[in-house]
Formats: sequence, C-alpha cells, structure tokens
Amino acid sequence: MSVRILALVGSLRAGSHNRQLAETAVKLAPAGADVALYEGLAEIPFYNEDIDVEGGVPDAAAKLRAAAADADALLLFTPEYNGTIPAVLKNAIDWLSRPFGAGAIGGKPVVVVGTAFGQYGGVWAQDEARKAVGIAGGRVIEDIKLSIPGSVTRFAATHPADDTEVTEQLTEVLTRLHGLADQPSAA
Repeated sequence: MSVRILALVGSLRAGSHNRQLAETAVKLAPAGADVALYEGLAEIPFYNEDIDVEGGVPDAAAKLRAAAADADALLLFTPEYNGTIPAVLKNAIDWLSRPFGAGAIGGKPVVVVGTAFGQYGGVWAQDEARKAVGIAGGRVIEDIKLSIPGSVTRFAATHPADDTEVTEQLTEVLTRLHGLADQPSAA
C-alpha cells in the first residue's frame, strides 16, 4: 500500500513558484509514496462555525476534509504574504481543525516548506503555518524544513524541477516525510 501525501499550496496564482514546487514534489515522490496536489482551496468559504454543522458543511470544505482524512501525511507549500501565512492556507487549516479534537489532520505528520522572494525564503510564514497546524492537531515535523529564498529571481528562467539543488532538497524532504508517514504516531 502506498503512503498518501496530500500537498496544499498557499498561493492561488497559476504561475506560483510554490505551486511549481508542489508540482515538482508530485514528480519526485519516492517509491511507495503518492503525492497528491489538492485543487480547490479557492472555492472553500472562510471558516464560519455557523455553516460548519452536520449536513450543512459546504461541499468544498467537505472535499478538503475527506482528502486530508484519506491522506497519511500532509505537505504544505507556503509563500510569505506580508511576513505571514496566506489566508487561503490558514483557512484550509481552520477547516481541517474541526470538529474540535477530531479534525482530519489529527495526529498526522505535517511538513511545511516553501519559497518566497525575500532573503529567508518565507521562514516567518512557514513558522506561522507550523504553529497553526500544531494547534489544529497535526503532528508538525519541526526538523524537516526547506526555505528557498529569492524565488522571483531564482525561478525567473528556471522551473524548480530543473534546479538540481532544489530537487535534491525536496527529494530529501519527501523521503523523510514518507518514512514518518509509514510509522504510527509517537504521541
């Protein structure tokens, strides 16, 4: 049985470097792993407890929850917007955190990576995403990190899949996440 890794991208832009990085992860999935790039975060309404009721959960949110529930691990790709996590990714985490204590990511290993224009590659956004995921119940893997700085210039003429350093680092991230997803939670 293959380990299922669900990839969520915090940018909605079609040409997003984080999306390109996620597409690269799909191609680099190690043997025995399947990385699925989730589509549809833009359709999910902002989290609202009034609509998060049995029989009333919006279809887009229910699909996200089902995809996360079916996954063995999650891999989040986040740009940095104004020094923090993009709203679309935070919204997805909010939906995945409910119902309280029984959310779709409860106990699952989660790794946060990404690229951003700044010199630190979006580490603030990644730290914020890790914090939110941990509070939401995910098992944040703190020691697996990948922050790629200077995305606008680095990937201006080169796709992340054609950058040897990036593919080597992303392969290492995927290999380590695959190994953790294949093990029961230590919590």
